[in-house]
Amino acid sequence: MIETEPITVAVTRTVSPERAREAAAWARSGQDLISVFPGYLGSGWIRPDPSSPDWHMLFRFADTASLDVWEGSPERAWWVSTGQGLVEHGDQERRSGIEGWFDVPSSVEVVTSAPRTPPRWKQMISIFIVFYPLSVLANYLVAPLLGDWPVWARVLVTVLLLTPIMTYLALPFVTRALRPWLLRDR
Repeated sequence: MIETEPITVAVTRTVSPERAREAAAWARSGQDLISVFPGYLGSGWIRPDPSSPDWHMLFRFADTASLDVWEGSPERAWWVSTGQGLVEHGDQERRSGIEGWFDVPSSVEVVTSAPRTPPRWKQMISIFIVFYPLSVLANYLVAPLLGDWPVWARVLVTVLLLTPIMTYLALPFVTRALRPWLLRDR
C-alpha cells in the first residue's frame, strides 16, 4: 500500500563506542546524501549516552513513494555498504503521519534485521581457542582424581564440568574479545 502522508523511518544501529567518531562521520555522510532526494523532510540520530553502542537514526519523507526512491537508490546502497564493519544494522520501523515524530502512530511497520553471525570457520577458531586449553587443564586436574575410571566416565565428568564454564564464562569472554574480528567483512 502506498502512503500519501509523511512517513518516518526509525533504524537502530549498533556501534562500538571506540568507533563513535567514525560512525558520526558515516551518519553525517548519509544525511548529506539523503538530503537531496525529492520528498526528503529531515533526519537525525540520537544516542542514549556517549558510552552506549545503540544509535537511533530517524529520517522522514513526504510519502512512501519518495522513501522507496531513496531506499532503492544506488547512493543509499553505496552508503550502507560503507558502514559494513563499522555499524551493525538493527531493527527498522516505519511510521506514517505527523505522529511518526511525536504521538502514537496511525500505522507501524517493523522490519527486523537478521542477526549477524560470523562465518563458521571463525566460529570454529573461537571455540578452539577456548576448548583446547580448558580441556587440557581439566584433564590435567581431574585425571588424578578419576584414575582407573572407564574412558566414557572420565569424559562424562569432564564434559559436565566444562560445559557450564564454556557456556557462561569462557565463550562469552572470547567472543566479546574477538567481536571486531568475528564480524569483520559481514
